Amino acid sequence: MNKNDQLFIQLLYIFQASGMQALGKIKNSITDKLEINIEQAKQSIEMVEMIKEKTKNNLSDNEIRMIETALSELRLNYVDVSSKSN
Repeated sequence: MNKNDQLFIQLLYIFQASGMQALGKIKNSITDKLEINIEQAKQSIEMVEMIKEKTKNNLSDNEIRMIETALSELRLNYVDVSSKSN
């Protein structure tokens, strides 16, 4: 795996982790608490969707699977958390 591939994976992980933190699934490292911020979670999902669209036809099968997995996990948790908030 080359350096750009590793950086791409790290970038995806950053947005996925940010989304999961905003959904209260991962503790905030600063406050050490689970916090929910639906708008921040939505923005993380939109960022991963944008990355997917902007890199279309330029990714390996593995990278495509990683994006799809991240989006699926974020979307399912978003629906779960937002339905409980209402």
